[in-house]
Amino acid sequence: MKTRGVLIAGNWKMNFTLRETGEFFAKVKGDAAKALPASASSAFATGRLRACVIPPMLSLGRAMEAAREAAFPIAVAAQNAHWEKKGAFTGELSGPMLQELGISWVLNGHSERRQYFGETDETVRKRTESLLEQGFRVILCIGETREEREKGRTTEVLTRQLSGALPEAGKGAAKFLDGRLVIAYEPVWAIGTGLTATPAQAEEAHATLRKLLTDRFGSEAASHTPLLYGGSVTPENADSLLACPNVDGALVGGASLKPESFLALLAAGARACAQS
Repeated sequence: MKTRGVLIAGNWKMNFTLRETGEFFAKVKGDAAKALPASASSAFATGRLRACVIPPMLSLGRAMEAAREAAFPIAVAAQNAHWEKKGAFTGELSGPMLQELGISWVLNGHSERRQYFGETDETVRKRTESLLEQGFRVILCIGETREEREKGRTTEVLTRQLSGALPEAGKGAAKFLDGRLVIAYEPVWAIGTGLTATPAQAEEAHATLRKLLTDRFGSEAASHTPLLYGGSVTPENADSLLACPNVDGALVGGASLKPESFLALLAAGARACAQS
């Protein structure tokens, strides 16, 4: 049973201008009634089904404006934020800047940030700690490369990244595991490649993460932490992935850029909620 509900988060990466952002929301609003099952309304109303978009920096304000007029609740998240609230950090955003826009969600540690922009487990942890302290909801990304999986190191990598990205249990970290921290398992080998983990592979990784959280913070805190799967999620494979007991939603890249496929993914989420 999906006690944590379903979260569908669309990571737009470096796509969509202000105009395109407005067009996306307008299309989603116009097509929602016919694209979503009747059960979606109650799922959104009770918070069991949640939608989130993660636009590039310059489109955050426009997305917030459009989200206020959406046909159903849509959260807006930033793709990154610094651990300091202000300072000499050219090119970064701070928590207070995002809060002034009304944004309460932040993506953290995405594999592309690690691969292209030098993010490490340490900097990801600093962001996680600071953003949770500031009251944000954080989507924390972890996952192994193809080479690491082929060498049988998936559990080792997930253990290292999860342990390195979270505060120590003795520092009261468990109080943050109340649903505000969301962990996205994104196997790097499946991001933008067309390859997707099988439902069995996704469930195995998510079950490993749940156990790691339980061992470190206790079963109650672990049970409140949503785990998303991210890696070439599409409307065609969403139902089978969301049927897994420990898969609580999806972090979606390319499929979230098309209003029709974003709505199809939310429809899959509504079906998963109705079946649980």
